[in-house]
Amino acid sequence: MNVRARQRERTREALLREGRTLFATRGYGEVSLAEIVGAAGVTKGALYHLFESKADLFRAVLGQVQEEVARTVARTADAEDDLWTRFTAGCQAFLTASTAPGIQRIMLVDGPAVLGWNDWRAMDEAGSASHLADVITELIGEGLIAPQPVAPLTHLLSGAMNEAALWLAASGDPEANLPDTRSALAQMLDALRVA
Repeated sequence: MNVRARQRERTREALLREGRTLFATRGYGEVSLAEIVGAAGVTKGALYHLFESKADLFRAVLGQVQEEVARTVARTADAEDDLWTRFTAGCQAFLTASTAPGIQRIMLVDGPAVLGWNDWRAMDEAGSASHLADVITELIGEGLIAPQPVAPLTHLLSGAMNEAALWLAASGDPEANLPDTRSALAQMLDALRVA
């Protein structure tokens, strides 16, 4: 990598890091481009060289957050040997990871508001919803869940987990409410199991 490419990558990383910090702590609407570039130590021109707009930078930050949550879910699920336990552990890991205030604000509150429902949904479906659909397909194939259309079940489960994460974050005491929410999720998932 040449010097210019390295500098470009460092600038991009600084903008993503500082943008994420500001978006997570204050929310997209309360953060200006001037604050982001000031915190990153770059010019607006440098930002516009890498991103079309503040919303484009936010989209990149959201992508990072979604990838981190997906890695956490995969790492948790992959630690289990049994297919059903991998499924339930992954769902629980998603719920827990999504309740972190910065992640919740970027991924579930500002994501749909900034990008619009359709774009946010497309990003979600390309990531966690796609993995959830794959697992559900495998569970149906193994006879652990009754045969049924995968897409509706995927959207129902994804929506329930997203809503639970939002409720937890707004509850005033997410840590205290997390055990009951995890228990309710476990009961809901167990109701799907036929074998």
